[in-house]
Amino acid sequence: MGKKATKAADNMYYLARSEAAEHNPDFSSREKAAEIIGIDRTRLARIELDTIAPYPEEVRAMALAYNMPELCNAYCARECPIGKNSVREVSIDDFDRLALKVLGSLKDIDSLRASLIAISEDGVIEENERPAFQKILDSLEKISTNAKALQLWAIKNIRMR
Repeated sequence: MGKKATKAADNMYYLARSEAAEHNPDFSSREKAAEIIGIDRTRLARIELDTIAPYPEEVRAMALAYNMPELCNAYCARECPIGKNSVREVSIDDFDRLALKVLGSLKDIDSLRASLIAISEDGVIEENERPAFQKILDSLEKISTNAKALQLWAIKNIRMR
């Protein structure tokens, strides 16, 4: 991209367009990017300058056009009124790093399974079982986060989905 928009320098949508411009020079121009995405140029500028929030369908269009599936995840985690309380933002690392994170989060799966079976046998989570149950929930969250990061990597790099 030619000149950097200093006011938008830390905006995730601007950064995504900048990264996409490295592979497709059409994204160097906000005008051309807006045309490709299907929104007004001034609206894209206002989104990149943080003066307005994008609509979910605009984020999806940017994610598809820029090949940045992580934009949807970041939008849900940071901006969506419902998602920011329930969606964890993930970061996409290199494949080998992500694979190791997934495998690492699965290493204690047998003990988690056994613990969950023991806790659920009577259908009640007793007070003394709560710490073990919380550990299970934390481990499942870690597995979920790592799996989502790997899924986003696959969508971005090998056009899955």
